[in-house]
Amino acid sequence: MAGNSPDRGRTVSTVLGRRLGGDLLRMREACALRQAHAADALTASVAKVAKIERGLVPIRDPDIRALCHLYGESDEAIIDRLLALAKTDRERRKASGWWNQYPGLQSMVEYVALEDIATTLRTWQASIVPGLLQTPDYARALAVGNGSWDDPDEIELFVEARMTRQTRLSGDHPLELRAVVHEGALRQLVGGREVMREQLSKLLSVARQPNVKLQVMPYNAGAHPGMTSAFTIVSFAEPGALDVVHMDTTSTTLWLESDTDAQRHVALFDRISRLGLAQQTSVRLINDIRREL
Repeated sequence: MAGNSPDRGRTVSTVLGRRLGGDLLRMREACALRQAHAADALTASVAKVAKIERGLVPIRDPDIRALCHLYGESDEAIIDRLLALAKTDRERRKASGWWNQYPGLQSMVEYVALEDIATTLRTWQASIVPGLLQTPDYARALAVGNGSWDDPDEIELFVEARMTRQTRLSGDHPLELRAVVHEGALRQLVGGREVMREQLSKLLSVARQPNVKLQVMPYNAGAHPGMTSAFTIVSFAEPGALDVVHMDTTSTTLWLESDTDAQRHVALFDRISRLGLAQQTSVRLINDIRREL
């Protein structure tokens, strides 16, 4: 297993760092200022400013205030949002989280690290049960079916990591989870009938937790706005204060980091949620599917 470096995460681009850097870059360009002007305001090098704008290094609160002053930004709400974003990014970079012990997570490392400090997750899944709600056998069957691993030990590490993620749904400050899952994902025999019966039983159990809202999008909903792709909205602090969108494809992991993209997907999730069954009705449907198996 890979060991942790004390500098891990400080000199790499992070999702939150890129979003903060992008905001500061747009503010600078709107003022027609060069990186050299920002460097003078920070008593720093142009190279450091470039790293900040690319999300490669954390940024201190005094530096954010200095740049806002330079760029003529006096709106306290905007400044507070940038400060909150910087604070969350610094916390993310300092964390020597458990996920670093699982090289098999590969491109999921950044997502899992953000999930660990998030307050709310909203996820729409059209073909699989969300990772936070999977049983070990279901996760194992997905890994085998995916074909990414030939070594059984690697598959077991993947399953172990996925189960560790689920501790975020319990404890003193549990993650708030809103999940909408298509009915087809619940009828797909991942791992066979017994595995699916166990998986559906877990969904019924988790749905009783006060921090989990689980809905099913039924077949009879017809055409709906979530047919194009699955996605997860990761939120921090107050609702809407900071959202980033995560999407997985067969070849890459995609992060949508702008306010516009986040707001668009929040609205999309709300439309999908309105078309889904109410939680009690969803629970009855899950139980019916389980009995059919």
